[in-house]
Amino acid sequence: MMKTKKFGTLKTGEEATLYILENKNGMIVSLTDLGAQLVNIQVPDRNGIMTDCILGSDRFEDYEMGCFMFGSCVGRSANRIARGEFQVGGKTVRLYTYPENICHSGPEQWNTRMWNAAAEEDETGASVTFFMRSPDGDQGYPGNMDVEITYTLTEDNELILQFYGVSDKPTIFNMTNHTYFNLHGCEFDAKNTILTIDSDRFLDTDEGQIPNGIEIPVEGTPFDFRSGRKIGDEVDNFDYEPLRIGDGYDHNFVINGGKVTEDANLVAKAYDEWSGIAMEVYTDRPGMQLYTMNRVFGGEVTGRHGYTYRPRHAFCLETQFAPDAVHHPEYESPLVKAHQETTAVTIYRFFTE
Repeated sequence: MMKTKKFGTLKTGEEATLYILENKNGMIVSLTDLGAQLVNIQVPDRNGIMTDCILGSDRFEDYEMGCFMFGSCVGRSANRIARGEFQVGGKTVRLYTYPENICHSGPEQWNTRMWNAAAEEDETGASVTFFMRSPDGDQGYPGNMDVEITYTLTEDNELILQFYGVSDKPTIFNMTNHTYFNLHGCEFDAKNTILTIDSDRFLDTDEGQIPNGIEIPVEGTPFDFRSGRKIGDEVDNFDYEPLRIGDGYDHNFVINGGKVTEDANLVAKAYDEWSGIAMEVYTDRPGMQLYTMNRVFGGEVTGRHGYTYRPRHAFCLETQFAPDAVHHPEYESPLVKAHQETTAVTIYRFFTE
């Protein structure tokens, strides 16, 4: 089932729409054409009580400003690129840097723009496709790129995200989703979340959080999530250098196999013992960034229902190519050729235990 309602009015006078998808199990997903963003995921807990599973805001203005990246899809390139530059077609492309590198494509991000939308519904579920053209030079990237993001809510409690891009010039295409998850219901922090990641190694970084080409085995480290562990067990262990550099987990895990695949494979599971809500993550990408909401400007922010969000209040599981892969030939590259149609998929499946 699908319905729509007004989400808010931008300062430009444009009207943003909220698309509300609901399946037979009572799971509800809300999306908006402002930024092609996820606004809300509500899932019944083990007692049937509806539970907010992602961070958000009650203020439309927060989404318009894009300050917290709640539910954002990031493009053209997720994560970090050293010095904000890369080579393509024998030329150096220079992007915005702050202070010396670029993260999530810099300013003028896609989560504050209005997208076009097309909605569909059939017996298997409901979906919304958001699409736009990113013009040549947008954020500094070459090529006119047509981009689509399709969100589908299935009757099996799967939220499927399908990314598509094609450009008339060689460029980068490495989109991800930056939703902040909290399966406890967002009133409390996410430290007790039990997280499992199918990864034997993670990428070491320099002080600027740029990968340095070293892959560290997770065995015996705070990064060993292979058998499941609580996020809070080691997140504040700043005696371990990678955690000090990231102020917690803000690192790319190499998914076992470490290659783009034809199918979406199970790569992670998060579980909250209190609510009983579990979420599995499937993707065809070679890596996944775990981020534990390490930095909140001002120390805290007021979110949905008046809850106060602080560091560690949520976690992101961002499926993607390796950060700075354009400077590391040992990693799969996010560079795409002119007129090369490129796709990616991420699936979040919810259930209770």
